[in-house]
Order: sequence, then C-alpha cells, then structure tokens
Amino acid sequence: MESAKLKQFVIDKVEDLKAKDIVTLEVSELSNLTDYMVVCSGTSKTHVKAIAENLVVECKRANLKIIGVEGREGSEWVLVDLGDVILHVMQDKTRDLYELEKLWSAKPE
Repeated sequence: MESAKLKQFVIDKVEDLKAKDIVTLEVSELSNLTDYMVVCSGTSKTHVKAIAENLVVECKRANLKIIGVEGREGSEWVLVDLGDVILHVMQDKTRDLYELEKLWSAKPE
C-alpha cells in the first residue's frame, strides 16, 4: 500500500476508536525511516492501548506488515511502526511533555 493510502488507513482506524487531536506530520524530508507520523491522544491508559491494538488488529486483517509495537505495557505512549507510517498514541500529559509535533515540525538549520 502506498504511504499516503497507509496514512489514511491509520487515521481511519484511530478515528474508529475516538482518538483525540489527530495530527499528521509529513517527515519524509527529515527522516529516512518513515514518510508520515500520525500522532493522537487517548483519554486513559486503557484508551491509548485500545487505539493501538485496534490498528494492529485491522492491519493484520488487511495483511499489512507491522514492523513493531512499543509501549503496550505502560500505555502512556504506544508506538505502532508500519514502515512508511508510524503511529504515536499518547495520553495528554505525555504528549504535552514530548511535543512531537513541535519537534518534527522544526526546520533544520
């Protein structure tokens, strides 16, 4: 699946579980690891984990390759790596602390 379609697939699946504040970052010019990052919030550890797990289940159902999943244990921040798209699901306080949108939107000097 091309990266733009994969990005939309990820957004659709996190929206299915009512993820909050979904932001898409195109990072292909900044990283050779991925084209897009999707960042969203969950309302609790359970919600964060459920959003990520739903994406994993739907990827398997669609025969999409999952490179890795990190953070399930604590569920403050769960990352799902699909290669061309990486999903970050965070609780609000963790998202505020790390400010991924600000970090990845900065222009290199």
